[in-house]
Amino acid sequence: MHSPCMGEDADHEDCFRGCCATPFISLPQSSQPNKSNTARLEFAAATASSLLPNTQFTDHESLPSYADSFSHFTGAYPQYVKTDQADRIREHEYQHLSDHVCLDYMGLGLFSHSQQHAQNLSSSSAAPHPMNLEFPFFEICYKSASLQSRVLYGGQESELECSIRKRIMSFLNISEIDYSMVFTANRTSAFKLVAESYPYKSNGKLLTVYDYESEAVESMVSSSRKRGAKAMSAEFSWPSMRIHSAKLTNMVVSTRKKRKRGLFVFPLQSRMTGARYPYMWMNVAQENGWHVLLDACALGPKEMDTLGLSLFRPDFLICSFFKIFGENPSGFGCLFVKKSNASLLECSTIARSIGFVNLVPAKRAMRSGTEPEMIQQKIKLASHDSDLPEGSSFSGPLSSRASSEMGERSPSISRSRTFGVARQEEEPLSSEIVELENPKTSTSTETNIMEPEKTHAMECRGLDHADSMGLVNISYRARCQINWLVRLERGAAVAFNIFDWKGEKVEPVLVQKLADRSNISLSYGFLHNICFPDKYEEDKERVLETRISSEATEQRGAKKKEKVQLGINVVTAALGFLSNFEDTYRLWAFVAQFLDADFLEKERWRYVALNQRIVEV
Repeated sequence: MHSPCMGEDADHEDCFRGCCATPFISLPQSSQPNKSNTARLEFAAATASSLLPNTQFTDHESLPSYADSFSHFTGAYPQYVKTDQADRIREHEYQHLSDHVCLDYMGLGLFSHSQQHAQNLSSSSAAPHPMNLEFPFFEICYKSASLQSRVLYGGQESELECSIRKRIMSFLNISEIDYSMVFTANRTSAFKLVAESYPYKSNGKLLTVYDYESEAVESMVSSSRKRGAKAMSAEFSWPSMRIHSAKLTNMVVSTRKKRKRGLFVFPLQSRMTGARYPYMWMNVAQENGWHVLLDACALGPKEMDTLGLSLFRPDFLICSFFKIFGENPSGFGCLFVKKSNASLLECSTIARSIGFVNLVPAKRAMRSGTEPEMIQQKIKLASHDSDLPEGSSFSGPLSSRASSEMGERSPSISRSRTFGVARQEEEPLSSEIVELENPKTSTSTETNIMEPEKTHAMECRGLDHADSMGLVNISYRARCQINWLVRLERGAAVAFNIFDWKGEKVEPVLVQKLADRSNISLSYGFLHNICFPDKYEEDKERVLETRISSEATEQRGAKKKEKVQLGINVVTAALGFLSNFEDTYRLWAFVAQFLDADFLEKERWRYVALNQRIVEV
């Protein structure tokens, strides 16, 4: 396996030689470490010295057993056993993870699997308590609203919405005095909402910092350009995929007296590679007249506690929540706007129809179609792209529903668990969004869609579990596992590629489908905005791939033009706070199967033998 995220001095030819280091790649050899990264190197060195040092495997059958590997692992990280509270939570509340490795979720889960089970039992009882809502506890209903008026004056919200909003703001450590929060259909809707409301006429630039292709970001860039913005992007140095500081500084720092610059969109880490970016970029941007949008969707649970919003105070903040980790990726996005910047926002007809939503009790939403004064206009399925990276296999079963034109479309993704079966490519499904109109009040777009319904405070057990674990245990647990996999200090995600015994790259989509066959959910994506320092210039032609996509011109009826992109298609795995060592071991064991030169052919033959007519690769 070859990771595009290795340290700059790492040997990136390991897997061309038909061998697999322990576990994925060898420890980068660093020269003369400075004081700032000494602790980081010591942490990685503990891995290298304790986990079968200097061992390479040329046969997947020669891998050490899980028990031996775990023994070496705990020897390298003795404090790991003190994070066993996550194992107990997983055993009692997330039983569905016992045979399924979920490495395709980024975001935060609201509820637990056992909470769903208990709710279903309660809903099926003869006389359920009126507060026992049917799973999935709520649905989302589309509504038209103005972002500026919502920030300035607030809006009517049900007790259910108020309860969830307060719980989320408390969990994220965000002050209700300083920030206003609105619910959006998903992450993409939140980005588009900001793009359509930001005053680009007076603040004419959009600067984004993403090393991977994101539908949400591309949608924002497209909308901003149509409104006159000059869009720019940071670049990332190969092979570390860290921000190219000199180039970004030139774009951020203002040398003119005019202070108004534009919108700086900044994630604290990459959802694909796990690369972390210094917080101080936000401070530099603010000092040079930029408004800052902080993308917190890739942060793990409790990481907002270390953000120090009182120091950086971003103008906008976006995050997302799904319902249940490992099973239900539907949910909603959250957009936070600093109240002191409300007057900055522009009123936009397009923005009103982008993706504001109400949270409605599921039972209430089901009854609404029979109420004479409520008319169901649209039933919409929106992709919740914020929870899972592009190309995710979407862990767990999803129900099939109809879809309509409203909202953005997510990349086509196969969700079947069976590799080799002809499968219909369809967009990932999310909660039902119902736009309801009361004929008597249809002229008012600021009123609540449905009458507030008395509810108890919503129990968000998924957030409760993260709170009980705490930042230190969650961070250390993920840090141990990710370092065991890649021997580098990164966030809880890693991007990699697998090469066969001939040195040829195995397509990420095929790796994902084969992983599905082993009950391992991975994602894949496209890294871009990569720059090559002089000493790696010779890698450029070998590493970069060309991808051609069609892009519609602004003129109606005009022919589509081809857009050429250079980058790297990669497989990506993300670790959550419920991930355990067995998950990482199973991923390692799966990747090791590619050491068998006949592995791919065996898989194809296996499905032919099972009377599968079509083998999709």
